[in-house]
Amino acid sequence: MEATLIAPCGMNCGICMAYLRKKNKCPGCANVDPYLRSYRRRCVIRNCETIKSNQSGFCYECADFPCKRLKQLDKRYTTKYHMSMLENLEMIKNQGIAALLTREEEKWKCPECGGVISCHNGICYTCGSEKLKNRKKILGWEDE
Repeated sequence: MEATLIAPCGMNCGICMAYLRKKNKCPGCANVDPYLRSYRRRCVIRNCETIKSNQSGFCYECADFPCKRLKQLDKRYTTKYHMSMLENLEMIKNQGIAALLTREEEKWKCPECGGVISCHNGICYTCGSEKLKNRKKILGWEDE
């Protein structure tokens, strides 16, 4: 887990399948690469002028935090992927980015090889031993 992979919205790009895949790998939302996929270049949150002007580069410094767009994104990710951008941002604000990275490393670590499990599909892109159908068990989501 790397601090440079935490997006302004609080997304940990290090657990995103677009970052973890080998082909057409995304460099992460916080990356200033002009060759980012068009939907990442057009991201309303990533391009927010307030975020660009604040000291940390994270949404939590904004007077409108959390904005409507961030709330919608967080609701979708909390429901579908069991991760919360708002929770991540609160942790960064209150405990620092190192605390978030430690928690994320523990939460998304593959029990088979120690690689990273994608939040989007529950698959470890290092060993490939985790299957989508087992993600609930592996990540402790059996109650669904």
